[in-house]
Amino acid sequence: MLARIRKGDVVKVIAGKYKGKTGRVLRMLAKGDRVIIEGVNLVKVNKKSNDANSKGTQETREASIHISNVQPVDPSTASHIGSKDEKKLVRGVRVGVKVLPDGRKVRVARGSQGNGEIIENAK
Repeated sequence: MLARIRKGDVVKVIAGKYKGKTGRVLRMLAKGDRVIIEGVNLVKVNKKSNDANSKGTQETREASIHISNVQPVDPSTASHIGSKDEKKLVRGVRVGVKVLPDGRKVRVARGSQGNGEIIENAK
């Protein structure tokens, strides 16, 4: 089975508190139904002190969100990431699987916005 979303993909959040934000997938959690996205769903975590002389610290890091709340970014609109109108211009697309003549399976953009463009593997 070919995964619709992979580590390293650029995705757009389509539902929830962070709707419209984009980021790179840092990690896929073990069960496969949650992802951690760079710069999205930031939480503060309290760290205990290591010894009697140091104080505890507060650290900000990304928390996971459900995989159903994200879509891969359309390759044709990915160039607008980071622009002023990013929320309007960057589109998420549904993902399908296509078998190439040489037998390889690749992910392709589907739906009204997707034009069958191959979604490149993240590096």
